[in-house]
Amino acid sequence: MHSTDLNRHARQVINVIQGRPQGCDPSILRSWQRCLEDYHLDPAQNVAPTVLEHSRILEGRERLQQVLHIAGHEMNSLHQQLSGAGHAVLLTDARGVILNCITAPTERKVFEHAGLWLGADWSEAREGTNGIGTCLVERQALSIYQGEHFRGRHTGLTCSASPVFDPHGELLAVLDVSSARHEASRQSQFHTMALVNLSAKTIESSYFLSQYEHQWLLRFHVQAESVGLFSEGLLAFDGDGVICGVNQSGLNLLGQTRSHLLGQGVDSVFDCARDELFARASTHASASWPLRTRDGRRLFAALRGQPRSVPVFVAPAPEPVRPPLGGICLGDEALQNDFRRALRVFERDVPLLINGETGSGKEAFAKAVHQASQRADKPFVALNCASIPESLIESELFGYRGGSFTGARKEGMQGKLQQAHGGTLFLDEIGDMPLVLQTRLLRVLEDRVVVPIGGEPQAVDVRIVSATHRQLLERVADGSFREDLYYRLNGLEVGLPALRDRTDKSQLLDFLLAQEADGQPLAINPTARQALLEFQWPGNVRQLRNVLRTLAALCEDGVIEFDELPVAIRQVPVKPTTPGADRPLEDAEKLALLAALEQQRWHMTQTAAQLGISRNTLYRKLRKHGVKAAASAKL
Repeated sequence: MHSTDLNRHARQVINVIQGRPQGCDPSILRSWQRCLEDYHLDPAQNVAPTVLEHSRILEGRERLQQVLHIAGHEMNSLHQQLSGAGHAVLLTDARGVILNCITAPTERKVFEHAGLWLGADWSEAREGTNGIGTCLVERQALSIYQGEHFRGRHTGLTCSASPVFDPHGELLAVLDVSSARHEASRQSQFHTMALVNLSAKTIESSYFLSQYEHQWLLRFHVQAESVGLFSEGLLAFDGDGVICGVNQSGLNLLGQTRSHLLGQGVDSVFDCARDELFARASTHASASWPLRTRDGRRLFAALRGQPRSVPVFVAPAPEPVRPPLGGICLGDEALQNDFRRALRVFERDVPLLINGETGSGKEAFAKAVHQASQRADKPFVALNCASIPESLIESELFGYRGGSFTGARKEGMQGKLQQAHGGTLFLDEIGDMPLVLQTRLLRVLEDRVVVPIGGEPQAVDVRIVSATHRQLLERVADGSFREDLYYRLNGLEVGLPALRDRTDKSQLLDFLLAQEADGQPLAINPTARQALLEFQWPGNVRQLRNVLRTLAALCEDGVIEFDELPVAIRQVPVKPTTPGADRPLEDAEKLALLAALEQQRWHMTQTAAQLGISRNTLYRKLRKHGVKAAASAKL
């Protein structure tokens, strides 16, 4: 940015603060005023952001290791949802220091030029008004659009940021999406902001669940279908029923403050005896039930935990059928054959290279091979080479010796190779590994010795399974991947089919639904089933699993209906079937409905009761079969 433009922006900032025009965003105005009066920043100063030294970045990542692990998949998913191009997805700590950054490789230089480096300090006190820093101060989700930045050098950026809080209400991190495109419109930011806020809440909820993994966890909402979604309230309590954690959605739903709730007995909040509440617990908590608060609020809740009392003997439900090989579905004959071949060579210490589209189940396949091998009781350690910043992947893979650099842990840190000793190391997205580390990895594979940063050589016994969605030979040709490493890793290459090409889609659908239902008996309406099978699934098995998880959470009467499917799936034309020939189940259901209606003289409530379904479900089934209620029908 030229000095003339910087000075013009500086004059605009000063004029706005002095004039305080109506219509100016109060949060922007407050931030600009802080920048001038509290931080004494110059909006025309053209200085790049401060970047922490490598050891302090490692130290910051170590502190937020669990958050970074949880956020990694969500950040990659968010980048894909934004179509990737032109966006950087960032996660910072509570000081505003960038600890992870996901961009398209071709755009990395653009964002680095804008100051979005790993380790860059984007606190408001350093960089003035910006998405990350102002979000930290205001403690709320917000967008900073181009000229709303305090420093003139940042006016080419558009940022949307959302805070991530820990279970005690303390700021944990900030999730931010920044765009360097000058043509970015304010209108587009509404969509981006919604996605960022949703992703931040997902990270926040996942972190809450991990922190109270061994406590009783109550999930609740005013709407039954929202239990299990990101807007649900979460409340954790110990074995004595004493509340030890609650998220912000829970406080909002209960109309309480955190300081008032923590330490209270759970039965002082809800109109339910403590023993009765404990008896409702389930290890998976998939079904919700009505629950009232002491002040009369009506909620729906599910309780995760080990039930305290056991009811009178009921025959246990049969365990869902699990495929015999490693817990994955191998109904596709070609895939089953690939699995057998992979297992045979893996047992002979031959490296595997798994190729397949994103979401096709490469890690699940690798883990199944490990679990079916003689190393099943040894560690299976996964490292995603694309989700870890290039400057940190060396310490993640090889570890470091205690005291080897400033900020290093005294006891040092084991790398993934040492953690996998005796077992299996799964290197996902191996095609994105930096060249310098490819050389070191090749040496480890040949010598079976790893040298931590600042440490001594250590022997390792590890088997390698690699995976990629890229064409590695093309990367070998363009010089971004070592040819000798490619042939060292490619002992046997397995190509996983995309979901749309699998011959066992129907079996896979039932298998994944059984997993996501957690023992809850669920069926799929034939029309809905056909729509699910004919959908192309661009996100492959991962996308199918996510859709089924949502459908299982929202299903109330044990049957997933067509109109409950996502819009994108419902819009795909379903091949018509011949009545009476290819749709015997649908025709039988229609005849059963008509028979019951005639028996009850079209009395809807009595018909629904006879069939054991709700009246709403009865009307939905009638619409599905094109049956119109008789004029004499009664409610």
